[in-house]
Amino acid sequence: MPCSRPCVVAVMALAIAALLGSIAQAVSQPNILFIFTDDHAYQAVSAYGGGLNETPNIDRLAKEGVRFDRCYVTNSICGPSRACVLTGKYSHKNGFCTNRDIFDGKQTTFPKLLQKSGYQTAIIGKWHLQSEPQGFDHWEVLPGQGLYYSPKFDTAAGRVTEPGYVADVITGKALNWLKQRDADKPFLLMVQHKSPHREWSASSKHVGKFADHKFPEPKTLFDDYSDRADAANQATMRIADDMRLKEDLKVYDPQSDYGRTMLGRMTPDEQKAWIAAYEPVNKAFAEAKLEGDELVRWKYQRYMQDYLSTVQSVDDSVGELLAYLDAAGLADDTIVVYASDQGFYLGEHGWFDKRFMYEQSLRTPCLIRWPKVAKPGTVEERIVSNVDFAQTFLDAAGVDAPDDMQGASIVPLLKGETPEDWRKAFYYQYYEGPPAEHNVAEHYGVTDGRYKLIHYFKLKQWELFDLVSDPDELHSVYGQPEYASQRQRLGDELTRLRSELGVTENDPPKLDEPELKSRRQQKIENRQKRRQMRQSAHSST
Repeated sequence: MPCSRPCVVAVMALAIAALLGSIAQAVSQPNILFIFTDDHAYQAVSAYGGGLNETPNIDRLAKEGVRFDRCYVTNSICGPSRACVLTGKYSHKNGFCTNRDIFDGKQTTFPKLLQKSGYQTAIIGKWHLQSEPQGFDHWEVLPGQGLYYSPKFDTAAGRVTEPGYVADVITGKALNWLKQRDADKPFLLMVQHKSPHREWSASSKHVGKFADHKFPEPKTLFDDYSDRADAANQATMRIADDMRLKEDLKVYDPQSDYGRTMLGRMTPDEQKAWIAAYEPVNKAFAEAKLEGDELVRWKYQRYMQDYLSTVQSVDDSVGELLAYLDAAGLADDTIVVYASDQGFYLGEHGWFDKRFMYEQSLRTPCLIRWPKVAKPGTVEERIVSNVDFAQTFLDAAGVDAPDDMQGASIVPLLKGETPEDWRKAFYYQYYEGPPAEHNVAEHYGVTDGRYKLIHYFKLKQWELFDLVSDPDELHSVYGQPEYASQRQRLGDELTRLRSELGVTENDPPKLDEPELKSRRQQKIENRQKRRQMRQSAHSST
């Protein structure tokens, strides 16, 4: 039946409305620059007031955006944190609970959804999920933990080795992608640094930067681990006992086999800078013959000097990326996020590393700039998490988030709103227990920002902390009668959150044998494919 004139007008009006709607969405979809570091403690971001170092470029995001003071991670370890960011799900739901797992790339991730909605997507830097990236138009990722000097990158075309320092190389690749992208489309760029992961190797530009600086010792550097569950005492991440002189603290002869291997990845100028920075200090250390507490103090100072020197290259990278956004006229249309996969111990409790639900590893730095949306200089104390990033980016882009994502969009908080149903408590679970590296017992817990209840379920032990009276988490009050009401309240909250999140007593879930075999086979095939590509490239040249 032919359509009447009013009908034609109505159809045209609907078509025009749909077109205008799509145009409006394209115009309103912001670019997203996600800068993610590895093991960057909030104490080592000067915007958080730690007083250890200066990070002016990262601090710029706090001045021009929002600093989140309670950004908690769901599982404080590298790979699981990254899987959580991509999927918007806790470890037991995305299947990546420990660094030994293989990420299931077939599942839904926010980059896939943004890509489907018209975004250009790219990831450059640390991946650490075993499988190949999916949902990205462009990817160049470090195999495994990656190398600080002359890093290797896995790409869709095969593996390549790049000269230079890893943070500088990642930044250069990110800038090249930005310059070559389609300027008519919004972009998602995930810049994921290796730094400042162990063994804290600084660039030749910054090595030795803090050699003459003496850092204040944490009050808990010589913690005796009393008044808590056995887990803290059992952990093998002590500066005193578990920090390696050669690999971690750079006490080695440049002419030794190890020295030649490490320095062999550097250019002559890089080698010269390293030897000049370490040789006189190592000579003085050998002559001092330190023991006991004095040796621990020396290790702590060397650790801080190396760690913070490594952080400086990350801050340089942020500065270069922000400068490019300014010069290209993209700053006002780009959300910039700076965060780390988890926090890190900088001598607190005598430790390095992460894993525990204690504050230094539970909290990650999180700074977000969104011009014309987020009020500059805002400090946000409500609880947010790495599980929120996926829904936040989808919300900002006007893309519906799947119902099975487990976080919440923090866009309302960025807009200065006060959602009545915002979370008042947060659930955490760590899976990679003994005999895995650092021997940290499996545990789960809940915190409301002041009180924290932790259950080491295999040890059958509990801890309860009051962060107002005991901010250093030295004395568990779990068995004290005056805290009975808080213990009951948090216990009820823990039960509620485990139920809501679908955590069972059988977690972590065990993959059935066919699925596990399939993932392992895919990993093997990916390696073979890259090897064939390299061989083909060598043959053609």
